[in-house]
Amino acid sequence: MEPTTVITGFVALYIFMLAAFTGYEIIARVPAILHTPLMSGSNFIHGIVVVGAMWALLNAGSPLEQVIGFFGVLLGAGNAAGGYVVTERMLEMFKPSKQKSADKE
Repeated sequence: MEPTTVITGFVALYIFMLAAFTGYEIIARVPAILHTPLMSGSNFIHGIVVVGAMWALLNAGSPLEQVIGFFGVLLGAGNAAGGYVVTERMLEMFKPSKQKSADKE
């Protein structure tokens, strides 16, 4: 029989806190000009989360697992779609407006 690794409460809390601190330190040092490409990469990761939630939903055995899986897919898809909307709005800020260019002429 293979040994099984179990993550207990304090170990899980330690991993979560370490991940949160590392993520904060990395994101805090990102220049504003790189924020949009970073968001696009984040949207890709959210797409992978949706695929994982769909896999979990397909392998759900009980009705409770199916409900949790459904909400996982729903929330993950909403998060990915919202990320693309925000990225599109940010990219619109960098496009020259036609009214400003007409005023300069």
